[in-house]
Amino acid sequence: MQFTKLRLSGFKSFVDATELVIEPGVTGVVGPNGCGKSNLVEALRWAMGETSPKSMRGKEMDDVIFAGSANRPSRNVADVTLYLNNAERKAPAMFNDFEDIEVTRQIDRGEGSTYRVNGKEVRARDVQLLFADSATGAHSTALVSQGRIGALINAKPADRRSLLEEAAGITGLHSRRHEAELRLRAAETNLERLDDVIATLETQLQSLKKQARQATRYRNVNEHIRRSEAIVLHLEGAEAKEALAAAEAAYEAAERSVADVTQETAARASEQAEAAAALPALRESEAEAAAALHRLTVDRDTLDKEEAQAVEAKSRAEERLAQLQGDQSRAEALAGDAEAAQARLDSERDGLTQAAEGEREALAAA
Repeated sequence: MQFTKLRLSGFKSFVDATELVIEPGVTGVVGPNGCGKSNLVEALRWAMGETSPKSMRGKEMDDVIFAGSANRPSRNVADVTLYLNNAERKAPAMFNDFEDIEVTRQIDRGEGSTYRVNGKEVRARDVQLLFADSATGAHSTALVSQGRIGALINAKPADRRSLLEEAAGITGLHSRRHEAELRLRAAETNLERLDDVIATLETQLQSLKKQARQATRYRNVNEHIRRSEAIVLHLEGAEAKEALAAAEAAYEAAERSVADVTQETAARASEQAEAAAALPALRESEAEAAAALHRLTVDRDTLDKEEAQAVEAKSRAEERLAQLQGDQSRAEALAGDAEAAQARLDSERDGLTQAAEGEREALAAA
């Protein structure tokens, strides 16, 4: 396979769509510093599946997207398309049916990269194997950057071996062997897990067998229960029919009783109407009796008051009589005392009179 063209859009300094045609032979890119020569090599490496931001001279992979300038706004998408000539049909089997192969890598800011080969989305691993089988790739020694020559001279034997393997065109085989080993280890892990799953399933199988036996017993018991329920329902139905017949007889008796009660109610209603017709006269008599009762009640209250007043007057008179009798007794006692005093005074007066006459007689005799 041969590279025929490189197309860039939004990748680093190539904000506009740019195409680099790679003609047979040697293609040179000449320009001053900062014009984007290294960006072309990095675009090749990036399109072939480079995953290290440091190899792209950035902190993260989004740094390959045009970041904007004083005159141009930043972009959110960058894509690089690498055109390959597969006329010799040396591509992997999944891509070998195409004479021209277009490998496109597109990155959206904050969402990661997507790979497409001839418009069909593929894995990054598929793209890396495509170029590994052609003795090239993102880490190919054919991509010589600054300091690369010195690093190759001072490389360890293992690094030099990788260089020879790439030159021999077996890098893809090593990649495929590594992938196959990973798959084999994954298969072994899956087999171990499968043994655990089988043991778990056997345990579950014994439990399911036990549950199946229980389910069989349950069905048998359930069948007996259903038969018993059917017999019970039949007996209950017979009892319900008998109860229905009794209820119908009771209903007929109740209807007859209702008819009798209706007739009696009609008679009572007639009596009530007659009583209602006689009610006004009775109410008038009741009103007159109530008025008479009221008058009698008033008279009784008046008499009760007069009786109470008479009793009170009698009580006061009796008290006054008792007081007068007491006064009379005291007056009589005082009159007795006065008479006694009068008699004493009369006696004393007579004594004094006699004494005075004696003195006069004595004086006269003298």
